[in-house]
Amino acid sequence: MRNSRRGAVDPFIVMDVMEAARQAEETGRRIIHMEVGQPGTPAPQAAREALQKCMQEQSLGYTVALGLPALRARIAQLYGTWYDVDLDPKRVVVTPGSSGGFLLSFAAFFDAGDRIALGAPGYPSYRQIMHAMDIEAVEVQTSATNRYQPTPQDLGQVQFDGLMVASPANPTGTMLGKGALGALIDLCDDRNATFLSDEIYHGVEYEQKAVTALQLSDDVVVINSFSKYFSMTGWRVGWLVVPERQVRQVERLAQNMFICSSHASQIAALAALDAIPELEANMAVYHRNRALMLEGLPKAGFDRIAPPDGAFYVYADVSALTDDSRMFCHELLQNAGVAVTPGLDFDPVRGHQTIRFSYARSTEDIEEGLLRLAAYMAQR
Repeated sequence: MRNSRRGAVDPFIVMDVMEAARQAEETGRRIIHMEVGQPGTPAPQAAREALQKCMQEQSLGYTVALGLPALRARIAQLYGTWYDVDLDPKRVVVTPGSSGGFLLSFAAFFDAGDRIALGAPGYPSYRQIMHAMDIEAVEVQTSATNRYQPTPQDLGQVQFDGLMVASPANPTGTMLGKGALGALIDLCDDRNATFLSDEIYHGVEYEQKAVTALQLSDDVVVINSFSKYFSMTGWRVGWLVVPERQVRQVERLAQNMFICSSHASQIAALAALDAIPELEANMAVYHRNRALMLEGLPKAGFDRIAPPDGAFYVYADVSALTDDSRMFCHELLQNAGVAVTPGLDFDPVRGHQTIRFSYARSTEDIEEGLLRLAAYMAQR
């Protein structure tokens, strides 16, 4: 049987690292997981209880393609609370995770052969989904000076039909301020290009609140999810915010691609939006873990790092230690029992000399992981 060109995408290397870690655990070893961007906490208790109650009282069938009206309204309300943005719930589209949001937005706003600019390093699935949809991912090398975020100067000579930006970013955790984000939105307006803002790590911030693109323009596409701040990765529920005139376009695609997002997950997500005290307790753990990482990584020999503004990652330049980040990560897993992600996932050009640490797990795990890294690197 023949394969399509669209299926010829690169593997998501972090998933390979997870599998190698699982195999090591099957032999009885305890592995410290610093590879995956997944909270170590469960979905909020209120979310789990709401789903249990719903399952006892009603069947869970299809919802309308755009999502439960109550959930869309509550998401819109969140924008008022967090950003003082008055958002019409009609513009909110509930999706099967942010990944479903990427599929819908790429399909709704771009044709085969269109070009979407991305800053590198960046989330690898952007370019792989684009490849599968015959959209050209145009990766722009960003600079450490600009904390690995794209600037209008970086994009000056680049031809593009869309621009995807993430703030806080994966793998760096860096954020764009209002002026920097606005400059990129203005650039897209000048070029009649679509601006897409991946805001999946909003809520996971440390010293200042992240800026949503909706504070600056209504003519943008925002992608978000319940996976990170709301600690619901496996529930696969997220959302889009799109301009009003594009809602019907997205709705038709959602009807045919997914019918709807999981009804069960939508019920849980609605309750999660009112579980802020529990979620802020999770944030206290991330604050502590971040401080431990910024202190402990340099002591272990990983001293070329920048403090993350948000998310739960530290991106490290390891060019003084290796020119093969994939083999180096394998070495750390085998010899230190710590799973980390090679930078090749995020930057095919420079990623052989970078790695990403995640500190989304428990503080106990982070403390143990740093001790193991320091011990191994001291005798390496």
